[in-house]
Amino acid sequence: MSKNLIVAIDGPAGSGKSTSAKLVAQKLGYLYIDTGAMYRAVTFLSIKKKLESEKDIVELAESADIKLKFEKGYTEVIVNNINITDELRTYEVNTKVSNISKIEGVRKALVRKQRKYASKNVGIVMEGRDIGTVVFPDADVKIFLTASLDQRVDRRAKEYEDKGMNIPVDNIKENLIQRDRIDSTRHVSPLIKADDAVEIDTSSVTIEQQVEFILDEIKKREKFIKSS
Repeated sequence: MSKNLIVAIDGPAGSGKSTSAKLVAQKLGYLYIDTGAMYRAVTFLSIKKKLESEKDIVELAESADIKLKFEKGYTEVIVNNINITDELRTYEVNTKVSNISKIEGVRKALVRKQRKYASKNVGIVMEGRDIGTVVFPDADVKIFLTASLDQRVDRRAKEYEDKGMNIPVDNIKENLIQRDRIDSTRHVSPLIKADDAVEIDTSSVTIEQQVEFILDEIKKREKFIKSS
């Protein structure tokens, strides 16, 4: 396959974006970028530094040297030369990341960082909430993943269990509902499906099926490019 396509994968929390995007990137030898990890990094640092004003949080997002290292299906997040990967999937970060992400200055700062990856002239699989609409509106392939709320709650609960965290299911459900509301109604870069994105409901399909569907869409795009 071609090595210079941009694949945008968007969708709400728990829809399967990260897992699918990682596997697609691995199979194609593409660069995988988890933009959610970048917003989580800013959120974690804001919590750690006890920042409250939007001005301070925006300055943090602008100045932070965020590096994503993806190897063997695992992404490490290094900020200012410190590995903070293990700090990004906590319940506290999950409850606050949407409020940090809706700050206009934070989004502008991180979108600039995200777009720099396109200058590397390599294939990219980038996942988030506004990749196909804002970060790369001209992406070669756009995928929008969805899933039922109950299915997403189950997936998130399992993630917490795997990390040894006992979070009540009701709390997880309320958090996802709140995040959906904030992400889809924020003024800047709301979570919406791009008009030309292919939507996949992942509620009752396996990860393998999701990945194959996405790969098929990429193949279709490549054939179109070669024939045009």
